Amino acid sequence: MDAVLRAAAVYLVVFVIFKIAGRRTLAEITTFDFVLLLIIGEATQQALLGDDFSVTNAALIIVTLVVIDIGLSLVKERSPKLARFIDGMPMIIVENGQVLKARLNKVRLAEEDLLEAARTTHGLERMDQIKYAILEKNGAISIIPKEK
Repeated sequence: MDAVLRAAAVYLVVFVIFKIAGRRTLAEITTFDFVLLLIIGEATQQALLGDDFSVTNAALIIVTLVVIDIGLSLVKERSPKLARFIDGMPMIIVENGQVLKARLNKVRLAEEDLLEAARTTHGLERMDQIKYAILEKNGAISIIPKEK
């Protein structure tokens, strides 16, 4: 029972941390972000297993985490409000070439990130070429170019 409670607690803590960190954490990651995720993964593993490194305990933890994930998926299907809280919603961050700075600051993105997404997806070089830039729920930036 200790493993189940520990798994649920760690799941909740990691969820809250990544919710606070924002969607930017889920977007393309830098080397620093990758190293940080490795360290978080190791700390999470230690917190989950505690002193019991048995296969049975590991299996119990895995089952617990999968059940929590399935349970949250089922609850999200029935509650759009909760789904929006857990998954977030797409957010427009550029509209008709104008950066919505308050939104950009809220999600801790830099204009350089927007321009990089515009270059790599559409070959655009300037903000005024962008009709809309949208920060998606998964942290990706979608670019809709202005029509020529």
